Amino acid sequence: MDKTDWVVSKVVAAQARARGDKVFLQEIGGRALTYGETDTATNRLANGLMKHGVAHGERVGVMLPNGLEICLTWFALSRLGAVNVFINTAYKGAFLTHLLNNAETRLILIAAEFLPWLADIEGEIPALKTAIVLGEIEAGTRAAFQRIELLPYAEAAGGDQDRSPADAVEREVAYHDIGAIMYTSGTTGPSKGVLMPHAHLYLMGYGVVENLRLSEADIYYICMPLFHANALLLQLFCSLIVGCKVVIAPRFSASAWLDHVREHGVTVTNTLGVMAGFIFRQPERPEDADNALRLILAVPAPTEIHEAFEQRFNTRLIEGYGMTEVNIPLYHPLDGPYRPGSCGKIYERFFEVRVVDPDTDQELPPGEMGELVVRPREPFCFMQGYNRMPEKTVEAWRNFWFHTGDALKMDQDGYFYFIDRIKDCIRVRGENVSSYEIEAILAEYPGVAEVAAIAVKSDLAGGEDEIKACIVLKPGAETTPEALLDFCRERMPHFAVPRYVEFTAALPKTPTEKVRKAQLREAGITPATWDREAAGYQVRRRA
Repeated sequence: MDKTDWVVSKVVAAQARARGDKVFLQEIGGRALTYGETDTATNRLANGLMKHGVAHGERVGVMLPNGLEICLTWFALSRLGAVNVFINTAYKGAFLTHLLNNAETRLILIAAEFLPWLADIEGEIPALKTAIVLGEIEAGTRAAFQRIELLPYAEAAGGDQDRSPADAVEREVAYHDIGAIMYTSGTTGPSKGVLMPHAHLYLMGYGVVENLRLSEADIYYICMPLFHANALLLQLFCSLIVGCKVVIAPRFSASAWLDHVREHGVTVTNTLGVMAGFIFRQPERPEDADNALRLILAVPAPTEIHEAFEQRFNTRLIEGYGMTEVNIPLYHPLDGPYRPGSCGKIYERFFEVRVVDPDTDQELPPGEMGELVVRPREPFCFMQGYNRMPEKTVEAWRNFWFHTGDALKMDQDGYFYFIDRIKDCIRVRGENVSSYEIEAILAEYPGVAEVAAIAVKSDLAGGEDEIKACIVLKPGAETTPEALLDFCRERMPHFAVPRYVEFTAALPKTPTEKVRKAQLREAGITPATWDREAAGYQVRRRA
């Protein structure tokens, strides 16, 4: 295929020429930009960033909340041929330190509200020299930095103080260049940076256009964080490719979701994990079905509420399966009959998919559960490896198939069904959380001898988990679950703080001294397990 123009900034320029006066980006209750204005703002920011020496191929950190700025930053850095290093805005402590050091970022674009977390780790991130800050920098915050230079975003974006030109940037950017690094959960180690070529980013959006039959008449509602692939690629990029309007909420709110959908005439949106369940549990209203919503890409579409959800909100739930590394190789056909629990069939135009024995990689017959493996049919439409982790890349790509670590089965008609995770990863509120990173932080707590973090099935619809920490204390040491969680709150994202804590005399081990986590998961919640929700312990989004 001719993928010459499969670069996000090229698509922005093309759409500005084709439909310059059409509204593209609309914030809930806020600002809006047409396609033409988006292209102009992209050029202005790209020219401003060039003054700060941003080079082709340079990794630049992006730690911004939902809004126009994160979209324009992505487009502008792409226009310069730089690599967007998207950072979860809840990251702090060891999570943030590892990411910035692994990506070796010299420059970061960051919201002022996240600066205290950056100041906390300044001495541990030697490569970072400059932070371009969105929002007001308080004097006390500026004084907390000894080495990193803080500059106002308005200056880089061509604000009144330093007006950057809106001339087009003349840099050639190819579809096979790396366009972004997104960090996904580690299993036996820290989070891994997925190297994503521009064609890989484009296909994530194009697949939605093809499989959901998106058109320029659609209005896409985004309420997930734009630093993740689902919102950025499966929602924003697909809308850009087809030329439709995007409505951006600052964050997901189950109580405001339907009001936003109705107010803006939304026709398509996505849900992830427990989101559909949260929406369905809102009090019913007479106007629930009075909306323009024709389709929701739901990952997953909860079987227990699927039919009732569709009837109540007068819409349709379509499921798919994907990962940051492998794109979206499975979609439930729009024209096919609904298969309860199925995440779809192979997107055969672009992917090969098999279910194999996880030990031998031998393909399994329909009906048998095994590990899902994937490989692309088109060059550069797949991850190009894990950043600075060649051994993890080779491990995932053994026998020339990417191993997802997920257990699925396929029926006689080619429909796939997600069963469970094979990897020791935990899925909480739409976030993949590394048990390794939780354990590494808890192991630093005074008096902790050993710790194992495991997934416990959530009681919410959507197939998600809660985190349980199993703790062995050193002889004579004493502490409380509340004290442990106070320690966690200062050092990890809110979604990674365990819900359950259980103190135990010892952890079950294999003969080679590995923790038998399967045994801990099987035990689940016991009479000795402390539950923070039952205890009334609050973990807010930002400490």
